[in-house]
Amino acid sequence: MPDRKQRAGFDLVCELVFRPPAHLLARALAQLRVPPPAVVLAGAATGLAAAVEVGRHAFLAGALLLQLKTLLDNADGQLARATGRVSDFGRYLDSESDLLVDAAVFAGLGVWIGPWLALAGFVLLTTVLSLNFNLERIHRAAPAAWDRSPLGRLYGMLYGWQDRLAAALIRRPSRATVLVASNFGLSPQLLVLGVFLAVGHPGIYLTVLLGCTAVLAAFIAVDREREPS
Repeated sequence: MPDRKQRAGFDLVCELVFRPPAHLLARALAQLRVPPPAVVLAGAATGLAAAVEVGRHAFLAGALLLQLKTLLDNADGQLARATGRVSDFGRYLDSESDLLVDAAVFAGLGVWIGPWLALAGFVLLTTVLSLNFNLERIHRAAPAAWDRSPLGRLYGMLYGWQDRLAAALIRRPSRATVLVASNFGLSPQLLVLGVFLAVGHPGIYLTVLLGCTAVLAAFIAVDREREPS
């Protein structure tokens, strides 16, 4: 059964580093009849454990746990698609869990790099990930939608304003823009953060986020200039 999410871009880190082992894990979980939301929650718990380790200055442990969290993130989607159990509930749970983990990780980092730098990093990461999602969505002309379930309402509160802002800023993103943005998603971000944690200099990761934001802003500006009046 198909387990690959259809995307306009190609995330090199996700596809070449995390997808192969996640595929094996998803197959094993399917055999055990593990529901995809349980894998989402396991990934969230792993990410929160990583945040605790970062706050304790156990940077290497935090880095390794973040990679495990990414592996589980890749496995839950593959598991859902392979078993025909894709659902809005799982999508909302996944997105909201990711936001919670990101906030917790930067809260842990704030102990060492300062709360304001950590807050700036969280805002930058949220911006990059929102653009990553919305450039793909707008390129495919897919609507920004959520239902009226409790998780759906929460999703709309957390992400609806981001989707509306992106729609106001982005005009017909080119394939090149989508391809670049697809490589700035959560899997590569946590891998790069993990590298800087492992070498003991997580604060440098903020310069990576600044660079990602600047690159995406430049591509979006070029796309707007190219659009006919």
